[in-house]
Amino acid sequence: MRIMNKVCAGGLYSIRKAISLLIFGACVFMSSCKGSETTWSAEARSPDGKMIATARTIENSGFGTGGIWTAVYLNWTTGSQPPIEILELADGPSAPGDTVVKMKWLTPTHLELLYKGSPQSVGFQAVKWADVEISVRDLSKETSNPAH
Repeated sequence: MRIMNKVCAGGLYSIRKAISLLIFGACVFMSSCKGSETTWSAEARSPDGKMIATARTIENSGFGTGGIWTAVYLNWTTGSQPPIEILELADGPSAPGDTVVKMKWLTPTHLELLYKGSPQSVGFQAVKWADVEISVRDLSKETSNPAH
């Protein structure tokens, strides 16, 4: 009978230990999943004040789901419609405080987006939305020619 009690007690101890380790592991896993966080943002209003371009860099974190990306949206300044994505870059700033994309209104109907990155970083690009022409330029391709 004593042997049976020792075996049962040992089995309960093992089960309790396994459950404790499982709970601890779940807590560690859940604490590493912060979700997504905006690390950079900017906005630019059109010269006539009718449109607004907004950009933000999102950093996802978590076990196996970490990543960083930047998106630019265009929307009317009035109304309650959701913004429309017009550019998505598959990367973010190379250093804290760096600007990922610059938004420059050339006219009330022409928005120029400037970014530095590899050609593979552009995941999506719209060329026109709601009578606004959208041009995208990669600044890393442009080289300055210093005078000699």
